[in-house]
Amino acid sequence: MAVLDRVDGDSGRRVIDALADVSPELGHQVVSWAFGEIYSRPGLPPRDRQLVTLGMLTALGGCEPQLEVHVNASLNVGLSADEIVEALLHSAVYCGIPKALNATMVAKKVFAERGLLPVRTG
Repeated sequence: MAVLDRVDGDSGRRVIDALADVSPELGHQVVSWAFGEIYSRPGLPPRDRQLVTLGMLTALGGCEPQLEVHVNASLNVGLSADEIVEALLHSAVYCGIPKALNATMVAKKVFAERGLLPVRTG
């Protein structure tokens, strides 16, 4: 839970709480496996793990609620808004413009909520 709190902050805890009445086991697996076993591994720093996560969620498509959590998490672990925008732009080459557009609109919403607009990249 400490890793989840450190990476996702309140957003992660809200996801776990939302699962409590429908699938507490899924919440448990998110905490114990995804964050306890995978996110806590020493092989990649948290900011790099978040770049991978942003790319994967963008490529999958249809993961906008999870993208919102992970854009926030990316900011929490030290990625800048500009780096996030650049990563999402880069993903368009591999997974398509529509998916990158959807992900970028999620990022824009998170940036606005956190007072990080306007973001300008070259």
